[in-house]
Amino acid sequence: MAAAHHNLFHLWRRRSGSATTSAVVGIVFLVSSAVVLLTLTSRSPESAVNSTDPVLVDLTLVNNAKEKGALCLDGTLPGYHFLKGSGSGAESWLIHLEGGGWCSNLESCGARKHTELGSSNHMEKQVPFIGILSNLPSQNPDFYNWNKVKVRYCDGASFSGDVETTEQKGSTFYFRGQRIWEAIMDDLVVKGLASAKKALLTGCSAGGLATYIHCDDFKAFVPKADTVKCMADGGFFLDIKDVSGRKSIHDFYSDVVQLQDVGKRFPDCISRMNATKCFFAEEIIKKIRTPLFILNPAYDAWQVQHVVTPDVSDPSLSWRSCRLDIKKCDSNQIEILQGMRTALLDGIRGITKKKDWGIFINSCFIHCQSLKDYLWHSPDSPRINNKTIAEAVGDWYFDRSKVKEIDSQYPSNPTCYNMVFSKPYKHN
Repeated sequence: MAAAHHNLFHLWRRRSGSATTSAVVGIVFLVSSAVVLLTLTSRSPESAVNSTDPVLVDLTLVNNAKEKGALCLDGTLPGYHFLKGSGSGAESWLIHLEGGGWCSNLESCGARKHTELGSSNHMEKQVPFIGILSNLPSQNPDFYNWNKVKVRYCDGASFSGDVETTEQKGSTFYFRGQRIWEAIMDDLVVKGLASAKKALLTGCSAGGLATYIHCDDFKAFVPKADTVKCMADGGFFLDIKDVSGRKSIHDFYSDVVQLQDVGKRFPDCISRMNATKCFFAEEIIKKIRTPLFILNPAYDAWQVQHVVTPDVSDPSLSWRSCRLDIKKCDSNQIEILQGMRTALLDGIRGITKKKDWGIFINSCFIHCQSLKDYLWHSPDSPRINNKTIAEAVGDWYFDRSKVKEIDSQYPSNPTCYNMVFSKPYKHN
């Protein structure tokens, strides 16, 4: 997800009762990652591999996207950041779909047109590649020398909307996420993706949902690959009631689906049920044939704040402290959050026996974990059965071992990073 510059909060790491804090930057609605503030020095990929600093990767715009109608919300060209692979990774590709929430009406989509989440005019010209995108073997042991791509998110509907009409009540909007996905993949095919021997599609938050949506589509772009898999991080949003009994997230998704005509992306599903239901990962995974890895915290911090306890559900502010810091939840609130964990485990129950699928569900209060180097793979990374997330994903991808890691209930895991917020993630 884009590294917007809002909502400072603090991250507390819990281990044996001790805590340390470091300031990190929150991002707009459904942040796909909270990146630790770094002082970055611009380096080439060649020099950065011998440094502990992340490499900065330039933005590439898709020049022929306009003729395909594949445009950001404001009509600008979509883009991506591409770091070329080397050595044993020269014929392997990792594609990461950026997250950044969704817009559900013309007002919120209009606001996004003035940010990197709706216009390439506002995208950073360079971004650091860290976590699963890192080119440092110490931080990313299995994928460090692969071709890696960060696909920028500027359509507001997880790369899945497609509306031909651009005029909406006197304003111009391009709801073309599906076309953006196709145009960027076509551009990468020309740059070598078509010759990939190994490929991994991944994404975080709204990009994690997009990974579920496009997982099977991805195989068509890598016809020569002998291994094609997908890994969705923090994209399993739950279709559950909030603490007031409303289905707030369902209603929000309904607006997104209707606004951007997302339903036609799921023709089989909408023949059997409401199109909104088809936009949830629990339904999408039932049809996925490509091997998939589900990475999700059982107590997803964004979902606690906006699915379980959205502002409208808590007029008395009884959840104000708990939704910012899980350590401040009382026993009744913890019981409700355990229900959230149960809903997640129920949602993935049907796929736990799939031999070629992987699962890593930890008990951390966090949102998105693959784009943070200190969470992805470091001496202090959260673990289940002494495995970091990077080790678990690598073991699964390369078939070194079966990975079905499900943590016990909070607060059982002392290696967890648990966020502490000064304010909730911003809700667009």
